[in-house]
Amino acid sequence: MRLTYLHQYFATPGSATGTRSYELARRLVARGHEVTVVTSNAQLPDLADARGVVRTAVDGIRLIVIPVAYANEMGHRARIGAFVRFAVRASYEAARVPADVVLASSTPLTIALPGIVARVARRAPMVFEVRDLWPEMPIAVGALRNPALIAAARAVEWVAYHASAHVIALSPGMADGVAARGIARSRISMIPNGCDRATFDVPAETGDAIRADLGLAPGAPLIVYAGAFGAVNGVEWLADVAAELRPLRADARFLVVGRGAGRDALVQRARSRGVLDETLFVRPPVPKRDIPALLAAATVATSLFRPVPEMESNSANKFFDALAAGRPVAINYGGWHRQLLAEHGAGIALPESDPAAAAGLLAALLGDEAALARCREGARALAAEQFDRDRLAEEFAGVLERVAAGVR
Repeated sequence: MRLTYLHQYFATPGSATGTRSYELARRLVARGHEVTVVTSNAQLPDLADARGVVRTAVDGIRLIVIPVAYANEMGHRARIGAFVRFAVRASYEAARVPADVVLASSTPLTIALPGIVARVARRAPMVFEVRDLWPEMPIAVGALRNPALIAAARAVEWVAYHASAHVIALSPGMADGVAARGIARSRISMIPNGCDRATFDVPAETGDAIRADLGLAPGAPLIVYAGAFGAVNGVEWLADVAAELRPLRADARFLVVGRGAGRDALVQRARSRGVLDETLFVRPPVPKRDIPALLAAATVATSLFRPVPEMESNSANKFFDALAAGRPVAINYGGWHRQLLAEHGAGIALPESDPAAAAGLLAALLGDEAALARCREGARALAAEQFDRDRLAEEFAGVLERVAAGVR
């Protein structure tokens, strides 16, 4: 099978973001398929300074890399500009690549445009992957307000779904959203982000250097957040929790690793609450290959969002990485992640509206070694039983192979 894989933010283990596309693509190559990824250089640090289209390869995956800058700190207009520039240039490149199947992975929703162009130019069926429900998400967070743009985005969404032979959704809520747009359930597969269990199966001492850098005493608890500091994440909330936890567990530390538009708000809140560089430390993002060591140092890992109902269908990489590492997960939102943690005893849900209550729940967990052990066991079981990357990759490949064979 010749697959053209369109994803604007393709990343490798050397990148400081999720690597779903890389992990799936390299497994497709191992099955004997020819995979060409059309992407930008936004998440490829080695190509950050590229001025023209770069044609290269990584682990058998062919890459066509288009220079289009993007960062979480960008404003809405700059982001839209990056989406449009990439869609135009990717359309030209994708139309030239021989393909039996075209896979367009959103976000952003504009990835559907080069997907449709390649579908027509190569007379190949398209599979559309939904990583977030657009335009629902940008509307919910206020990033998309213009009625004309909203109408245009809804039209692109409808066309993307209906022009696809199959749609892959990353969560049950996303699958429901696709079905609500008139797509038959038989044409929708729910294949969430996965757990790279072998990658995260590292000795506990792998995290010792990180704990030493923070001056942690042996056995002192460390709460880690590793991910985007996006406006929708509300990471500054952790500063409030850290301040409330301090009198309850003076030895506890918070390590917040990442970058994004919310960094200044986090630093300012932490400074105003008196915890910055005392019990809460902010560090730059690290490559994905370093996340196993970071989580090995953690007592509890976190995944955070502001109280936006649409975010409850998210499929955050950090959540699945924590499961893969066998770390208790603390979240501050509802939805399917909360249900999974409750059903499998893999972590706790903290009230976003009440940092003091959240700190109390966190202190109780940190003070109960038996409960921590049960959460670690629950996380590992959940990673193995429901979210093993190899098994999910088999499902993913099966969808593409059936579409290539003309089976919907």
